[in-house]
Amino acid sequence: MRISILILLASIWIVPSIGFAQPQPKEEGIESKGYVWNEAKGEKIEALDLVGDTENGEEIFEICSACHLPNGAGRSDGTFPQLAGQHSTVLIKQIADIRGGLRDNPIMYPFAKTMTDAQELADVCAFIQTLPIPGDNGRGSGEHLDEGKALYEANCVECHGKFGEGSKDKYYPVLAGQHYKYMLRQVTDIRDGRRRNANPDMVKIVKKYTDAELDAVVDYMSRLEWPERQAGN
Repeated sequence: MRISILILLASIWIVPSIGFAQPQPKEEGIESKGYVWNEAKGEKIEALDLVGDTENGEEIFEICSACHLPNGAGRSDGTFPQLAGQHSTVLIKQIADIRGGLRDNPIMYPFAKTMTDAQELADVCAFIQTLPIPGDNGRGSGEHLDEGKALYEANCVECHGKFGEGSKDKYYPVLAGQHYKYMLRQVTDIRDGRRRNANPDMVKIVKKYTDAELDAVVDYMSRLEWPERQAGN
């Protein structure tokens, strides 16, 4: 085992002075006039150029499984996202953004920093992509699915696909199997300017959504299934 999960948790919450509790850095994001979404720079580009070792990635993922669970399902209450089956490119980008301070996530940051180099980043993301997407994710009330479907088909399907499959090449995340509460929080943060590594094209779309419309479309998205990576297929 690469590192004991219990030792890691103790180092973060019990003995913060040893270094894991260091504050997350902050890089200028969408709030800056010079912001370029998904700019080709830093360890992200280095990791994307590497071939991920899934066996080593599985070992590294033991640390991640403390929050995201061994099968990558996360938590249905939205505290931790579902990772299983996510595109490796999306994972690399998001983790690199957290490590570099472009995406604010002080809880994830100490864990992200345990990866020592771009190869380990590539390895764990390659492994996570191989995990089948669970089918028991948290969902919304189901009260306004017709409205949610109409909004999704009008504004979201072009990038995220009919099944919520996203796009590996374009860094658009897989939505299939993701938890309703997690997605609602993220989309709301994108709309309201709190998700600093957001895609400006998506901001333009969701900026016009009311809270009720966001709830409807996210509820619909939480019910998407992608057969290609779904568990049991």
